[in-house]
Amino acid sequence: MVGRVLGTTLVQVTRSIFLILLPLSFIALIAWATAGSATGNTGDPLRAALWLWLASHQIPFNLVLPPAQLIGHLSYLPLGALVFPVLAIRSGISRTFDRLGHDASLLNLARILFAVEYSIAAVLLAFFSATDSVKPVWYVTPLFVIPLVLATAATVGRRVTFGQALLYGSRAVALLLGIASILLGISIFTHIRTVENLTTVLEPGIIGGFLLLLLNILYIPNAIVAMLGYFSGTGFAVGAATIISPLSFHLNTIPAFPLLGVLPTGKSPLALFGIVLVIFTGALLASWTITLSTRVLIQSVILATILTAFIAYAASGALLTQALSAVGVSPWKLTLSVMSELCLGAFLASYLPRLGRRS
Repeated sequence: MVGRVLGTTLVQVTRSIFLILLPLSFIALIAWATAGSATGNTGDPLRAALWLWLASHQIPFNLVLPPAQLIGHLSYLPLGALVFPVLAIRSGISRTFDRLGHDASLLNLARILFAVEYSIAAVLLAFFSATDSVKPVWYVTPLFVIPLVLATAATVGRRVTFGQALLYGSRAVALLLGIASILLGISIFTHIRTVENLTTVLEPGIIGGFLLLLLNILYIPNAIVAMLGYFSGTGFAVGAATIISPLSFHLNTIPAFPLLGVLPTGKSPLALFGIVLVIFTGALLASWTITLSTRVLIQSVILATILTAFIAYAASGALLTQALSAVGVSPWKLTLSVMSELCLGAFLASYLPRLGRRS
């Protein structure tokens, strides 16, 4: 029985990996052939495809940047790229379940074995794809891959039921991110000329332009989290010793990346109105749970805070050089501000009506 599950999951793990790796290899080979290479080694684009596969799983990299051999780190990776491994993993697990039938014990074992095998494969790919200049941090790979696989596997083969607190807490976070995405869309529309100028400066060409567009799209979720940080009052960074917030603006030179064209050009105290939106979300959260209990409200706020901390951590990090060692929101600042504002909104919605009735 165990051997059957092991063999089935191993085949589907291999399929899930190559479902992403083969298109990435083709894209990397086309880009390598278009840009040219000093070595002419076709192993370079294949290794680059492995790095792209690892980056889509949010695996960080240690770098040694030529020609000065500067030490760098890459952990600010596009959150939008997560959709590709999630879809591949779902496809592999769904096929595994189809072949194993409907035995609950087999399916639970398949989920665990799939996660372990997928993680081992990711560790091996990270270890053997390392070079002197680019070194994936292979030993932290299971910390990123196993939770991703298990969370994806939990949504396959059975109906997912969420507790009330998780349901309402995640709904509040989703509402905040939705508002931030609308504000980001407005900002892109109002700064479209700057975005076009940054694209023109890069002169990417046809293939490079397509890849640049794809990269910008994949980084949009990171920008949405940064927008949430900006309008919640804490702001975000685009490099070491920088801060972009409504009340503070310190910005050095920035990379020529089109999505950065939406950055504000100075302080904007009016943006603090966004705090009211977060407080209103806390009040809305209280209204959703007011017919249940105070315990559900407290649990919802706690889970919303945990989700915010996870998202903030995933949407921040280092980008290649020491000058860009801090990019994105500060995880602890954004988490603390969102938690405080949600609690304030929940408190006002819960206790002000009582005080009014007493008076």
